[in-house]
Amino acid sequence: MSKAKSFQDVWRELGQQILPFADAGTKELPLGRLLRLSMFQVSVGMAAVLIFGTLNRVMIVELGIPTWLVATMASLPLLLAPFRALIGFKSDTHRSHLGWRRVPFLWMGTLVQFGGLAIMPFSLLLLAGDGRAAVPFAGEAAAALAFLLVGYGMHMTQTAGLALATDLAPKETRPRVVALLYVTLLVGTGVSAVVFGYLLEDFTQVKLIQVIQGAAGATMAINLFAMYKQEPRDPSRTRFDVEHPTFRQSWNQFAAGGRASRLLVAVGLGTAGFSMQDILLEPYGGQILRLTVSETTHLTALLAFGGLVGFTWAARALGRGADSYKLAGFGALAGIGAFSAVVFAAPLESALLFRVGTVLIGFGGGLFSVCTLTAAMELAETGDSGVALGAWGAVQATSMGVAIACGGAIRDAVTNLATQGALGPALTGPAAGYSVVYHLEIALLFATLIAVGPLVRIGGAKREPSSKFGLAELPG
Repeated sequence: MSKAKSFQDVWRELGQQILPFADAGTKELPLGRLLRLSMFQVSVGMAAVLIFGTLNRVMIVELGIPTWLVATMASLPLLLAPFRALIGFKSDTHRSHLGWRRVPFLWMGTLVQFGGLAIMPFSLLLLAGDGRAAVPFAGEAAAALAFLLVGYGMHMTQTAGLALATDLAPKETRPRVVALLYVTLLVGTGVSAVVFGYLLEDFTQVKLIQVIQGAAGATMAINLFAMYKQEPRDPSRTRFDVEHPTFRQSWNQFAAGGRASRLLVAVGLGTAGFSMQDILLEPYGGQILRLTVSETTHLTALLAFGGLVGFTWAARALGRGADSYKLAGFGALAGIGAFSAVVFAAPLESALLFRVGTVLIGFGGGLFSVCTLTAAMELAETGDSGVALGAWGAVQATSMGVAIACGGAIRDAVTNLATQGALGPALTGPAAGYSVVYHLEIALLFATLIAVGPLVRIGGAKREPSSKFGLAELPG
């Protein structure tokens, strides 16, 4: 007769069933140390909320900066993301007498991100015309520099941090470790959105300065706490006499594949379909549905919640052997329904329908990203995993940056035509520009389904059933 399970055993099994990464801690990397290391994701999520959420609304509505200029500024960090593959490659082959590979990149990324946040509030006020600059376009140049610094710092910090976590974790728990880091990113994004919304509920320019510079100080403190005594020194790994393959050689070997191009096309279309609204979602809520700064900032938390649900569902489905391409297509279908809800929220004047659509956008986007990355991991099994996952991240980030910039420009152009009456009596309000962008996103997601179709027939990304799931090298 089997012995009855203790309360601790039952609780441990329940936690592992609910959270795929609950057993990520090991003797080599205890859970407490792992949680401390994962804190660098909180600083990345906090910066992402500022760039793609709070500052969008503040710059467009409160500061009166043109939407196309805001979209261009916010897209600059994303356009730097293709360098993540090169950053990871450099950290793998870093030469140093100190014996550290990842810590130098973590430290430099933290400094760059801190510097961008430190100068950002004053550059935004100068851009809005509250200062008197003798140099033409000084506000635009200062704001562009601030966004570039924050974006490059985010990419360097996150790439090196994920690589360090992969180094420290044993091979059998590595996927669950990085899964935990991804969830930490979502939690940090959601909590930051709520905190920023509360602090900016009664908006003033002084509060904006305090919030952004407070985020700069928090970034430095959090990342120092996260990296302290994490990477052991090993000069044998960073010797100057060790030969490594060049980045071009590794990239050419990956580009010679066949299925990779189809996957990257699907990733580009789907990412553009989900990302074109990033710069417009909060202004849409403020201008069309008359939501406050606090209420629109909370939308980022809803997006993060939807993404967390999508990730959890993908984890369970892929763990049971589901086809990652089919799940990616389902994520695109969820996005089509989400943007339909957002479009109908304006004529129905329904803030609830708008919030439901926001959650579905996060769910569909998270599910699509997780499943296409899983497919890229399957392609990476041939050997060049860093190049394969770097190519996935490069296509995703580039598509995201271009889509965000185009979304802002299209919204401004259509709104100007609608205001002049050039689009007819049915399209005269301020919602016309937003509606056109959302319809374009629906069309892109339909195109994504067409691109994913041949991959589903190939069926090359189907996984064997497994109780363990995680995402190695997951970009944010």
